[in-house]
Amino acid sequence: MSSKDKTSQESANFMKLFLGSGMVTFLNAVRVFVVNKLLAVFLPPAAFACVGQFMNFMMLGQATSSLALQNGWVSLTAQNKNNLEQLRGVWRGGFRLTTFASIATFAVALVLCFTVPLEKFFPDIHPRLVQAAVIFALPGVFATNIITITSSVMNGLGHYRRWALINMVTSLWQMFWVAFFLYTGRLSVLSIVATQSVIAGVFATQIASRAGFSLREIRKSALDIRSPWISYALMGIVPMVLTPVVLTFMRLTIGENLGWNAAGIWQGIWKISDFLTTFFSAILGVIILPKVSAKLTQSEFWGMFRPVLVKTMALALVAVAILYLGRSLFVTVMLSSAYAGAADYMPMQLLGDFFRVGGWALGLVLVARRETKKFLILEICSETVLASATYGFVKLYEFNGPMMAYALENFLTLVASFIIVSRLDWAKK
Repeated sequence: MSSKDKTSQESANFMKLFLGSGMVTFLNAVRVFVVNKLLAVFLPPAAFACVGQFMNFMMLGQATSSLALQNGWVSLTAQNKNNLEQLRGVWRGGFRLTTFASIATFAVALVLCFTVPLEKFFPDIHPRLVQAAVIFALPGVFATNIITITSSVMNGLGHYRRWALINMVTSLWQMFWVAFFLYTGRLSVLSIVATQSVIAGVFATQIASRAGFSLREIRKSALDIRSPWISYALMGIVPMVLTPVVLTFMRLTIGENLGWNAAGIWQGIWKISDFLTTFFSAILGVIILPKVSAKLTQSEFWGMFRPVLVKTMALALVAVAILYLGRSLFVTVMLSSAYAGAADYMPMQLLGDFFRVGGWALGLVLVARRETKKFLILEICSETVLASATYGFVKLYEFNGPMMAYALENFLTLVASFIIVSRLDWAKK
């Protein structure tokens, strides 16, 4: 096969995989849109900001209870899928670590929800409603972890239809759940958010069990392999803990300096931004992680990765341009007229989104290659820049500050990630 034909085939394979995973991710993005739209219509900006706070706390609980091992489930499954005995031992080790972490996390959550001054984080919401939502969130977080683990295993095994089915049904069910209970008013808003994944978690378990990933099969393994999980646990849990902490800090900074209505407007901008970056991050996880997890030389890696990075950045540029040109319409459609002012502050956020897509692609390389120290230093520095820049820029530039901090953080992360990946020692893998 000539180099031209090979390049054409690689481009076709990239687009096929991108579009295939993109359809699933698009439905997930629709779910994010529908849920945010419903919440924005039913809630004023201040209450919307409180829901954002609660979602961040759920992210924190999910991270600590699962050890944030999503990328580990994909990579280790892909690496061991041709050795069933070894694979089951890896699954058993990962599942037991997640179980121990979940028990510890749930115990801490129950204590904190009755000892922390909840009114500081959730103004205008009665603490009893927050406490009830935290209790409801415990099975919700466990179900979310099950969905994440099962879909990641299907990705690692190459069972893309089952991966797609789990994600599509989860998205559809969560939209139905939020819409039904918001319209009927039978649960508080926080409790609705807390429980939206429970039924979908049961369905995901059933789908995965048909591919051999079931608790019964895992228990048959004589092996209990935990050592490879440590690197993935650190690379997963640190950013998943830091991110909600930093976002909570940003929201508090905006709320205390500019008012909670301003915090709600920023929450709307962040959600539109998250709509775009979630779309790309989910697709890149399917495209990049299984491929980079294999043994590669430096030349093989760049031959595979460079075209993927260029095409991804080009598609991100197109998406950002569309959002920029139609930002007023997107704000109205995705949120409500109460958030109309958000459109004036979106350009800098969209610039940050463009940088973030490239940084995410490069960061996945560090995850797949288990470059734990480099990844953690990069992640901690990135979140530190975002938090400190937000605090300083809010003082200097008021409401423009958080968006400027976001753009700066992602630009620096993209540059640093490219330098680090370029200097990786591929001979040791």
